[in-house]
This record gives sequence, structure tokens and C-alpha cells, in this order.
Amino acid sequence: MNNTQKGRIGEMLAVQWLLEKKYTILEKNYRFGKAEIDIIVEKDNVLVFVEVKWRSDATFGEPEIAVNARKKKLVRQAAENYIFAQDWQHDIRFDIIAITGKENPEIVHFEDVD
Repeated sequence: MNNTQKGRIGEMLAVQWLLEKKYTILEKNYRFGKAEIDIIVEKDNVLVFVEVKWRSDATFGEPEIAVNARKKKLVRQAAENYIFAQDWQHDIRFDIIAITGKENPEIVHFEDVD
């Protein structure tokens, strides 16, 4: 399985988790230029941009540390475009969903990350 396939599986796990938590899925793999937002959701009138990172184990560190400053900048650019295109007038938030493990993966949701 290549990294793209692993990423898609991780995103599917994250979508399922978000649905269980009563989020509404608005977009998956939203692209703007070189930027991509894995999942865009809404809950309680808050628009949430979600980056998903999955590691089969923690050998190379926790998945959330893979969201570096460059990635955050790209996500913010895409988010600004989405907000403008949708004329969103309410609160926004940036989250990370970190998934670790192959069998029975552990999902941790980091809300309002910078």
C-alpha cells in the first residue's frame, strides 16, 4: 500500500469518527492551487478545516507533528479561498486528527490548532 492509499484510508477513518461526533461533512480533499484540505466539516455553526495524519506506529514520532508550518500555511490559503467562495460569516477553526496504529487504530482529535 502506497502513501496515497494510506492517506485515503486515514481520511475515511477520520470521516467516520467525525460523523459519529455529529459533524456534517462538507468537503473531502478540497484543493486550491498547491494546497489541499483533507476534510471540511461544520458543527454548531463553526466551519472546521481538518488535516488528517496517520502513522502505523510512533517510530518516527506522533502523527500530529507532521503538520509543519508550510503545510499549515497552505491549508490556511485554501481555507481563505473556501471561506470567500462560500461567503462564510461565522466562526472557523483548524483541527488535526491524528491516527496511530494498524490494528484498532487510536484516533486523537486536536481542536483549534495554530
